[in-house]
Amino acid sequence: MMPLSYDLHIHSCLSPCGDDDMTPSNIVGMAKILGLDVVAITDHNSCKNCPSFAAAAHEYGILPIFGMELTTSEEVHVLCLFDNLEAALEYDKYVFDRIPDIPNNTEYFGNQLLYDTNDKNCGYVEKLLISATDISFDDVYDLLEKYDGVMIPAHINKPTTSLISNLGFIPPDSKFKTVEIQAKDDKGELIKAFPYLNDCRFIKDSDAHALHIINEAINFMHPEECDAKSILKYLKNT
Repeated sequence: MMPLSYDLHIHSCLSPCGDDDMTPSNIVGMAKILGLDVVAITDHNSCKNCPSFAAAAHEYGILPIFGMELTTSEEVHVLCLFDNLEAALEYDKYVFDRIPDIPNNTEYFGNQLLYDTNDKNCGYVEKLLISATDISFDDVYDLLEKYDGVMIPAHINKPTTSLISNLGFIPPDSKFKTVEIQAKDDKGELIKAFPYLNDCRFIKDSDAHALHIINEAINFMHPEECDAKSILKYLKNT
């Protein structure tokens, strides 16, 4: 197993809460400067900037993981990660149809910018991406299995939009085996309060909405190989 530095929760300029200079190329360039090996962009309910992210990652020699931060019907945030672009874009189509048809108010929420593979702005998404979908938390794991993706409940110890804050418990039929936390020091208390987590991996990401928030190379994973499939296998933790 090899140690790989990572940040698997980063928002591009497609997320309305992300800075406009969070272009896929800028994100990957900053990751390179910071010494990261593996990076994922995880925009709210969308994978539409993943093609430009893939091109930038290839240019900079960063291993890309394609992702989305899904908002479930309970308003729980879940990282959905994929080892290939095609699966991510198919999942994007499924999720997009399950977002309410509410137009984005750019003055209030911010822009939702799309970038092409030449790192040029090529449009924007009109539908507000931060709305809750009609996908239940209980359905996410099996849904992602159809796309060979992995489910990771996001920032579970965050006081809002997290599994613990919004549900108050871990559903007894849960299948996920990796969770994201905001502070590693909280791991012991979380396991004590929710014994299900004793069998889970814990990861810590930046949840960056600005370039200066992206993590330095301080967190490491240990997959069997340095490739996307091995990383998803590591995160499935089965």
